[in-house]
Amino acid sequence: MSVRLDHVSKRIRGRAVLDDVTLDIPSASIAAFTGPNGSGKTMLLRAIAGLLLPTEGKVVVDGTELEADAEFPSSVGLLIEYPVFLSHLTGFKNLELLASIKRVASHDDIAETLENVGLDPFDKRKVRSYSLGMRQRLGIAAAVMERPKLLLIDEPTNALDVQGVEMVKDVFTEARRSGSTVIFASHDRGIVSQLADVVFELHDGALVKEGLA
Repeated sequence: MSVRLDHVSKRIRGRAVLDDVTLDIPSASIAAFTGPNGSGKTMLLRAIAGLLLPTEGKVVVDGTELEADAEFPSSVGLLIEYPVFLSHLTGFKNLELLASIKRVASHDDIAETLENVGLDPFDKRKVRSYSLGMRQRLGIAAAVMERPKLLLIDEPTNALDVQGVEMVKDVFTEARRSGSTVIFASHDRGIVSQLADVVFELHDGALVKEGLA
């Protein structure tokens, strides 16, 4: 899925959280948003997901303008800010409930996805006992289990160890190889330079730099 933002601005309580952002991201690529806290990275992900309505400008995903033609992208996986799950259920059961909404991912798909992110699909522990890193892995699994054409991930390496970072690289690379577009926000310059085909740097809601990783 290609993504195009055309002069997108968003004001909340009189403050510009996005300021005249224009960018293009081609299909089957990996793009990264970087910048300091409060620079607009998460707001930009929300706008692309259809969770944030621009005050001005338009967001076009795969040729469809969000809100004018559709409320959300037709095939999107999300992990924005901290993953939240039903703490009294296992990781597998949480994903099973999410999968029941669209009925795209099968039991086998869920099990395979959990294994791919380094979690045991047969683990009987409840999510309440998961470490922060395990919750992050589960959040990534929830985002990718339906093999979406657009993947939006906020700080993918948050709380992950070295093995977890390598898992993120594998998941993103496989998604791009299968034809999906991956967009992630990160402070980690290392993973940005290793993974991204193009990098967009934000400051105070404005796009200040665009270039190859």
